[in-house]
Amino acid sequence: MYIGVDCGTQSTKVVVVDVERGMILSEASRPHRLEEGENGRREQAPAEWLAALKGAFFAALDKAGVSASEVRGIGVSGQQHGMVALDADGAPVYPAKLWCDTETSAQNAQLVARLGGEAGCLEKLGLVLQTGYTASKVAWLREHHPDAYHRIESLLLPHDYLNFWLTGERVTEAGDASGTGYFDTRKRCWQLQVFEEIAPELDPARVLPRLLEAHEPVGVVRQVVARELGLGDQVVVSSGGGDNMLGAIGTGNITPGLITLSLGTSGTVCAYSATPVECDNAMVANFCSSTGGWLPLICTMNVTSATTRVRELFGLDLAAFGEKVASAPIGAEGVTVLPFFNGERVPMLPNASADFLGLTSLNTTQANLCRAVVEGATFGLRYGLELLGDLTAGASQIRLIGGGANSPVWRQMVADITGTQVICPEITDAAALGAAIQAAWCDQRAEGVTLEYLCEKLVHLDAQSLADPHPDRVAAYQPIYTRYCAALEQRHGGA
Repeated sequence: MYIGVDCGTQSTKVVVVDVERGMILSEASRPHRLEEGENGRREQAPAEWLAALKGAFFAALDKAGVSASEVRGIGVSGQQHGMVALDADGAPVYPAKLWCDTETSAQNAQLVARLGGEAGCLEKLGLVLQTGYTASKVAWLREHHPDAYHRIESLLLPHDYLNFWLTGERVTEAGDASGTGYFDTRKRCWQLQVFEEIAPELDPARVLPRLLEAHEPVGVVRQVVARELGLGDQVVVSSGGGDNMLGAIGTGNITPGLITLSLGTSGTVCAYSATPVECDNAMVANFCSSTGGWLPLICTMNVTSATTRVRELFGLDLAAFGEKVASAPIGAEGVTVLPFFNGERVPMLPNASADFLGLTSLNTTQANLCRAVVEGATFGLRYGLELLGDLTAGASQIRLIGGGANSPVWRQMVADITGTQVICPEITDAAALGAAIQAAWCDQRAEGVTLEYLCEKLVHLDAQSLADPHPDRVAAYQPIYTRYCAALEQRHGGA
């Protein structure tokens, strides 16, 4: 029995997996509060994650009808980029600043300039610093809260923090570390020259976590936590990883030829590569995978976060919102939405706001506005998909995850807008499943069990979710997508 944990922006999810029978026994989740403020501030208290993990853990075991004493291993997935800065006692010196926090855009711009612009970033890191990454958060804390900054003894990511709580070990792995902004994604090591530029007073040997290989366990659950959760004495905790990396595992995206696309609060598109991807485009992140390879990725910041704002504006539940989207024609009768409510990362527009364009007295209807915001979020993902070039051009299938993937209308829209077959895994949280699979891999690798075997056994696809692109609709979307790109160019000068 293995447990997978996914600590996201809105909630922490837990799945219980029986590897021997190839079954996902149960899943449960508990919500988090998101603290939002002026200038794009978005923060959370790490204590919220611990409370949600415990609540979801007990609920999932209860649903599965199994005892915690049967668990052999735990894997943790976490929202990427979040800054969890701890003092000497392991307590946060400041709330965790999240991936979607854009308050640090000025610090990011300054860091990019000091590193030699985009070319300098690519040379030193294999990617270009983005506002969402951890680096600018550390620089922001140094500038705005120097007392807290000077108390830092450890700089962890959200999944690292949960592993620290479970085991007492301060470690990380290459996949999640890739999004810090002070990690060389090609050589898979800390970039100490860049870290000194960000935090000259901090000793990297002291504050940066030790790096593990993806297949290495962090250790075992410490006794005090094992007693609290009802676990045995030797429960293994795997290296874990960022939610995108573990989501790729949970969709079976561990070899070339597949695309994982997430319709979550944010949107991501990624594809596996056995070698680092040399890309001169700042919007493509040459991240490492949590399997020993690489996972080039693009991330958009406004997907279900954008559609939820419009849905709630009209007081619609999910079913009614889906009906409105389905009732409007392709192109929403000329309405175009650039849904950048939270700023945007792809295109690189951290200070952008949302635009509703093409509105007339005839087309301003609930149905058109609902459809246009879903189309706009999906066009942003197609924009990102095209940036990945040859890596995704010949892909046979998109594995769709995230809350938006539950919508048949949206699944078909993704297939038609990308011209690619779409299917969903049976489990609703692929990152939590990926974490459980990685836990089993770390625990059983010495016995010859491979990651490929575990994915084949546990990643079950939902045949009823299959959506093939329809040639007429694919053709109909081409001019609508062109209209979106023209609107983007006109309002924001492209990217």
